[in-house]
Amino acid sequence: MELAEEKVVLCGANSYEQKYYFNEQFKSLPESIRQELQIMCVLYTEDIGGVLVLEFDEDGTLEFKVTASDEDYLFDEIGSVLKIKQYQREKRELLESLEMYYRVFYLGEELEDGEKDS
Repeated sequence: MELAEEKVVLCGANSYEQKYYFNEQFKSLPESIRQELQIMCVLYTEDIGGVLVLEFDEDGTLEFKVTASDEDYLFDEIGSVLKIKQYQREKRELLESLEMYYRVFYLGEELEDGEKDS
């Protein structure tokens, strides 16, 4: 019997309730990073609509999860894909650093010699 994949939510924004959520488990992250995550999530939902959640999978990969109500005819599916690709390109260093942070501090992995501590 397989166990369900364990996902850990970092943060998210909901355009329907106009709310932002940040997982307090990550409150040790610097304030500037927490603010950048909030701006990124809120701007996404303002531009695209729906619900955006950033979560770590069991391997420590940070994933963008998007959902939208079936009745939300203003949700921009194409814009969603483009915006996420834009974030992944423009915020690559931030996203990779968050993945490394999660792998080291939550999964207990060791830094490899090729990885630098930034």
